[in-house]
Amino acid sequence: MTRSLPPAAEDVAGVTRFRDTCNVYLLRAGRDAVLIDFGSGAILDHLADLGVDRVTDVLLTHHHRDQAQGLRRAVEAGVRIWVPPVERELFDRVDEHWQARPMADDYDLRQDRFSLLAPVEVTGVVDEYRTRSYGGIEIFTLPTPGHTVGSVTYLVEVDGRRLAFSGDLIYGDGKVWSLAATQWSYSGVEGQAATILSLGLLAEREPDVVLPSHGDAIGDAPGALAHTRGRLTELMELRREGKPWDLDGWLEHPWEVLSPHLLRNRTSIATSYALLSESGAALLVDWGYDLWTGLDLGSDRAGNRPLLASAQALERDFGVERIEAVVTTHYHDDHVAGINLLRDVEGTEAWSPENVAPILEAPQRYDLPCLWFDPIRVDRRLPLGTPVAWHEYELTAHPLSGHTLYAAAIAFEADGRRVVATGDQQAFVDGGRDILNYQYRNRFRIDDFVASAELYRRLRPDLMIGGHWPPREVTDTELEELLEDGRRLAELHRELLPLDEIDFGAEGFGARIEPYRATVRAGEELELVVRARNPFAGEDVARVRLVAPDGWTVVPEQHEVAVPGRSEVDVRFRARPDIPARRARVAADLTVGEAAFGEQAEALVDVQ
Repeated sequence: MTRSLPPAAEDVAGVTRFRDTCNVYLLRAGRDAVLIDFGSGAILDHLADLGVDRVTDVLLTHHHRDQAQGLRRAVEAGVRIWVPPVERELFDRVDEHWQARPMADDYDLRQDRFSLLAPVEVTGVVDEYRTRSYGGIEIFTLPTPGHTVGSVTYLVEVDGRRLAFSGDLIYGDGKVWSLAATQWSYSGVEGQAATILSLGLLAEREPDVVLPSHGDAIGDAPGALAHTRGRLTELMELRREGKPWDLDGWLEHPWEVLSPHLLRNRTSIATSYALLSESGAALLVDWGYDLWTGLDLGSDRAGNRPLLASAQALERDFGVERIEAVVTTHYHDDHVAGINLLRDVEGTEAWSPENVAPILEAPQRYDLPCLWFDPIRVDRRLPLGTPVAWHEYELTAHPLSGHTLYAAAIAFEADGRRVVATGDQQAFVDGGRDILNYQYRNRFRIDDFVASAELYRRLRPDLMIGGHWPPREVTDTELEELLEDGRRLAELHRELLPLDEIDFGAEGFGARIEPYRATVRAGEELELVVRARNPFAGEDVARVRLVAPDGWTVVPEQHEVAVPGRSEVDVRFRARPDIPARRARVAADLTVGEAAFGEQAEALVDVQ
């Protein structure tokens, strides 16, 4: 007997397509079903007609309203909801997005205003680059940014054919659903470039049929994907400045060979490097944003997406059997954003110098820029100045403050050359003096670049590899110039700042609070540590008072402690808030001797 489908439904490639505000695809597991995208939720009114008793799971390809506007119905029906990892906050915390999203002087053109109007509870996020069972159906999740930054494609084997549920990555042969959605920034082409790369990555998975969120099933997947890539490339190059972008080369050859066992990733921001062992293992130096197409990295989660395409190309192109470890030069997100994903997918361990590891593991404690959103568990802390063995290599982490206080140079020998990975310490400029890349809020200290130049002179590297610039063959003359520039940088700071009278260092503040960000329940106690500085040459008494919102209890009311000249001291307070609040502000008021410096530091507390 032929099953009668409702008018909005039809069988396509072994699954049911329900036409709603988008195509909703139904995959059967007996009398249960899993849905790809959800639309208005009207499909729930036709389950009996579709021969289904219940929907167990919904997987979203991206956050746009036409995919997701009916999700509250799914929640009420007890359906599990799975969303792309970097877009989760645009589902269950979208109200915060609407409150914070800039509207005036707005140069962010991503279609994040095409988000849900109110939050919905989600069960969790899908596992990128992995196959997982959802409702009894094995589904592989492939990251495919383009239509949105966080978009994914789902690959499922049905009746011996590989189906790709591609969201709005592609509409049909040579067509996309929206070009406007691919313009992520003002005058930019990031989304178009990302779409071209994603179409290529999907083609590598060799789907038999592509099932888009809008449009009909695409039977000639290789031809349609290639045709669409070609048209988009031509469109992108008409707008983009500079020489043509070799996106095909990014996919085919993401690694530049510096020497037989040392590779440079030419698609990532910041630049990652791979050290290859004869054992078949690889060790990475930093891993931030792979296949980066130029989007300005912002504070929202959806705009900061790590990928692994180039890491997985190590096996294809160089016979790497396992990526055993990633070593960090410093904590900035563009150097570490992909480490948790590497661990989850590849089993890679995180190795970090002992002065960097605390920031990776507890970023919320620190008032620093460029922190990654999540803690990164460090599997091995590298002692500074002590060689560490990895297969046939020895690596030594050396303190390298300057660009940031919490950084290290990673020194090793590869293919007969002494190599030093310097992170972002200095920019390598062709035809000119290298630029000293100091940032005050990174806790730059006045003599940092003198110390780093002296370190380089001791190590005498043949090759320096940095985070954002081509590798540099190093000469003695260049090392002397770095020392000369470091000394002059320090002299200028001493000439410009009143350090003889009041020395708060280059950053210019006399206190800080840890943790900088904290969460506590109303009525519970929170410990806050204030580090205060005596900026004068001689010992003096520092009086530190914690300034809290009305209704808070703070113990003690004030600390008074003698502090040696130009030294720091930690004092501890216990604070108890009574009223729920988001980002309640607490300040540290500092007086040293007779000099009142006011509320020198703040911390932010979410009170639940």
